[in-house]
Amino acid sequence: MSAGPFFYDTRTGEVQDEQHRGPSKYLLGPYATREEAQRAPELARARTEAEDLRDEEEDDW
Repeated sequence: MSAGPFFYDTRTGEVQDEQHRGPSKYLLGPYATREEAQRAPELARARTEAEDLRDEEEDDW
Protein backbone atom coordinates (compact mmCIF):
# COMPACT_ATOMS: atom_id res chain seq x y z
CA MET A 1 0.00 0.00 0.00
CA SER A 2 1.46 3.34 -0.97
CA ALA A 3 1.45 6.48 1.12
CA GLY A 4 -0.01 9.74 -0.22
CA PRO A 5 -0.41 12.02 -1.84
CA PHE A 6 -3.30 10.66 -3.86
CA PHE A 7 -5.09 12.00 -6.91
CA TYR A 8 -8.49 11.43 -8.50
CA ASP A 9 -8.40 10.85 -12.27
CA THR A 10 -11.49 12.46 -13.81
CA ARG A 11 -11.22 10.32 -16.96
CA THR A 12 -11.17 6.95 -15.26
CA GLY A 13 -12.77 7.67 -11.88
CA GLU A 14 -9.82 5.95 -10.23
CA VAL A 15 -7.64 7.06 -7.34
CA GLN A 16 -3.96 7.11 -8.19
CA ASP A 17 -0.85 7.57 -6.12
CA GLU A 18 1.88 10.03 -7.01
CA GLN A 19 4.08 7.43 -8.73
CA HIS A 20 1.28 6.01 -10.88
CA ARG A 21 -0.75 8.99 -11.95
CA GLY A 22 -2.03 10.20 -15.28
CA PRO A 23 -1.66 13.60 -16.92
CA SER A 24 -2.16 16.50 -14.51
CA LYS A 25 -4.94 18.05 -16.60
CA TYR A 26 -7.19 15.11 -15.65
CA LEU A 27 -6.37 15.04 -11.93
CA LEU A 28 -7.98 16.46 -8.82
CA GLY A 29 -5.75 16.68 -5.79
CA PRO A 30 -3.42 16.10 -4.13
CA TYR A 31 -5.26 14.52 -1.20
CA ALA A 32 -3.66 13.13 1.95
CA THR A 33 -5.62 9.86 1.93
CA ARG A 34 -7.00 7.47 -0.63
CA GLU A 35 -10.48 7.87 0.89
CA GLU A 36 -10.38 11.65 0.55
CA ALA A 37 -9.26 11.35 -3.08
CA GLN A 38 -12.15 8.97 -3.79
CA ARG A 39 -14.52 11.72 -2.60
CA ALA A 40 -12.89 14.33 -4.88
CA PRO A 41 -15.90 14.84 -7.19
CA GLU A 42 -18.19 15.34 -4.20
CA LEU A 43 -15.74 17.74 -2.54
CA ALA A 44 -15.24 19.72 -5.77
CA ARG A 45 -19.01 19.96 -6.29
CA ALA A 46 -19.54 21.24 -2.73
CA ARG A 47 -16.78 23.84 -3.12
CA THR A 48 -18.22 25.01 -6.43
CA GLU A 49 -21.70 25.33 -4.98
CA ALA A 50 -20.35 27.32 -2.02
CA GLU A 51 -18.46 29.67 -4.34
CA ASP A 52 -21.54 30.08 -6.56
CA LEU A 53 -23.58 31.04 -3.52
CA ARG A 54 -20.91 33.51 -2.42
CA ASP A 55 -20.86 35.04 -5.91
CA GLU A 56 -24.65 35.45 -5.84
CA GLU A 57 -24.47 37.15 -2.43
CA GLU A 58 -21.77 39.52 -3.63
CA ASP A 59 -23.85 40.41 -6.69
CA ASP A 60 -26.75 41.46 -4.44
CA TRP A 61 -24.99 44.34 -2.71
